Amino acid sequence: MQLVLASGSPRRKELLALLGVDFEVCTSEFPEHPMAGWLPLEQAKYFAREKARCVARVRLQDFILGSDTVIELDGHLLGKPLHLEDARIMLSRLAGRCHHVHTAVAICCQARGIDRVEASTTHVTMKVDVEDVYSRYLASQESLGKAGAYAIQGLGGDLVERIDGDYTTVVGLPLKLVARLLQSVGYPIALDIEELYHRKPYANWHRFAV
Repeated sequence: MQLVLASGSPRRKELLALLGVDFEVCTSEFPEHPMAGWLPLEQAKYFAREKARCVARVRLQDFILGSDTVIELDGHLLGKPLHLEDARIMLSRLAGRCHHVHTAVAICCQARGIDRVEASTTHVTMKVDVEDVYSRYLASQESLGKAGAYAIQGLGGDLVERIDGDYTTVVGLPLKLVARLLQSVGYPIALDIEELYHRKPYANWHRFAV
């Protein structure tokens, strides 16, 4: 049985590769439309599971891994900015405050009747907007296409004061959760996950050691 990542995200691909597993990428065609009235965490779980199910219906024998990341501020979802002005508004709302990053992970296998989803949450505290740090970040255009308008693994790491939780959750694929889910369905993980978290071999990970 093959492990398949149901995501075209280069960040998720890079993170999953850190587990030392053999996998393929098959992008899910599930349409992601925000669900009115849903809690952000529940939406992340739903999207992660449906992404995995979409691919599992085609790859019947394989383990399909789906994931979704959302930003929650004051109980509301912050999506991806439509343009730089939208990103500016999002970042101004986040500046100097704490928000939650939820990343849900689903594992499906039609042949084995496996259909599970769990989530990891990390609390992120942003720096106060001083010395035009946010304006310089917006000028880089890294905000575009990023949930909450920042990427902690990139230049957006300069906007973050601290995190409480798993760094890889904020990037988009909580590796401890992924490893536990895979092992629970009989997919072997030879890598020592604690040693991986000690090494922190990903961009900006060492900056936010907890």
